[in-house]
Amino acid sequence: MTPLQGLGKLLVIAGIGIAAVGVLLLLAGKIPFLGRLPGDIYIKKDNYTVYFPMVTCLVISLVISLLLAIFRR
Repeated sequence: MTPLQGLGKLLVIAGIGIAAVGVLLLLAGKIPFLGRLPGDIYIKKDNYTVYFPMVTCLVISLVISLLLAIFRR
């Protein structure tokens, strides 16, 4: 395999990955519980709001880790 073929394969894989992330971002708003799980930090005061989806981040990380582990085999 020449270096250009390896670079071409890498670019195709990166493009598919970026497209997959884009589709997930489009569909993320349609999942009703995503971002509103128990354990997500939400503080609302008079003139500011702080929101950190801690449990949502953990769930997404777990799902991605499982998918990567499955596809690496």
